[in-house]
Amino acid sequence: MLSKLTQVLEATRALIGAVALMLTAAAGWSQTLTWLGTLGGPSSIATGVSADGSIVVGTAFNSAIRERAFRWTAATGMQDLGTLGGVISSATDISADGSVIVGEAQNATGRRHAVRWENGVIQDLGTLGGTRSIAWGVSANGSVIVGTALDDSDDQRAFRWQDGMMQNLGTLEGGWSHAYGVSPCGRFVAGEVYVIARWAAFRWTSGTGITDIGSPGGRWSTAFGISADGRVVVGKVKAVGGFERAFRWTPETGIQDLGVLNGISSEAYGVSADGQTIVGTLLDPNSRAFRWTETSGIEDLNITYANLLVPGARLMEAHAVSPNGRYIVGLGRNGATERIEAFLLDTGFPPQGDVNRDGCVDDADLLAVLFEFGGQGYRNEDLNWDGTIDDADLLAVLFAFGERC
Repeated sequence: MLSKLTQVLEATRALIGAVALMLTAAAGWSQTLTWLGTLGGPSSIATGVSADGSIVVGTAFNSAIRERAFRWTAATGMQDLGTLGGVISSATDISADGSVIVGEAQNATGRRHAVRWENGVIQDLGTLGGTRSIAWGVSANGSVIVGTALDDSDDQRAFRWQDGMMQNLGTLEGGWSHAYGVSPCGRFVAGEVYVIARWAAFRWTSGTGITDIGSPGGRWSTAFGISADGRVVVGKVKAVGGFERAFRWTPETGIQDLGVLNGISSEAYGVSADGQTIVGTLLDPNSRAFRWTETSGIEDLNITYANLLVPGARLMEAHAVSPNGRYIVGLGRNGATERIEAFLLDTGFPPQGDVNRDGCVDDADLLAVLFEFGGQGYRNEDLNWDGTIDDADLLAVLFAFGERC
């Protein structure tokens, strides 16, 4: 096996040597901040980003001051995704592969239903028998969608949608429930459930159903995001004094307070697929977007990326992060337009093809893909997050080989 890998590596080195100039030109390190504008109205917010950072979704006001779902790319700019016949819509998330967008849209009767957009076509996902629903999260390939829907008693219920069927995820002790996040594979769901006069963060699997993951001291908690393996859940929990604090939960540690910076409250909204990068908002009079990692703790993005901000600009809320932790989206104050606008932050790390996240695309990354070649599941070796480790992932390493080494 090792001799075969050695041969592959030697052939790879030859290929890289032959196209070294091309690779060098294509592998530049970039840190960029892009303000996405609006649909003619006063503001916008970004709530989802594709794995490669090329597509951003969210909600923006149009010139009639109506909220409309949008899809943004560098080539097309911000595009209105339309409605179900009404005047309002919103986009809340996008699949990692960029194929499916989810959210809610108003129909001709004025009711808002959970929807999915694919290839420009909108699909009504229905309800659980009630009058309203909204989709909050979508799996990496767009096949599984989670959210909240009213049942025939108009009670709020978390749902999981797949193959055209909306499944009621139930509750604990007869309360309400909301599903906000779903893992890339679609097997794990995170949200909140009402239990004995409090909201409690939950994790759902098909085997265990809804499980209360804890509320320290009996305080309220809500889960917004979940990692690829379902072992990391992020959200917010009520702290002493009634303030909200961002948390990271694992089965081993339970709920961990991520803390704050020069403020009193924080909320975590998104997590990378490996559970190592968390984004959210530091809540103070100015609201500041943050990123958390185990090595750096909480970072105010306005400080870390101050060189990208013009006078008057501020990154206020970070709502989502790409599976590899590189791209962050949210809302902030655009210093040039003085509007509250959606933003896309390319942090430049990790480089495309950097499987082991050491900042250098090298033999170790190539070997990591080769050893897992043909495997299934969403993990770091699956560089394009399509669920299979294959030629596309190998090529991603090859075309970035040597970057930052």
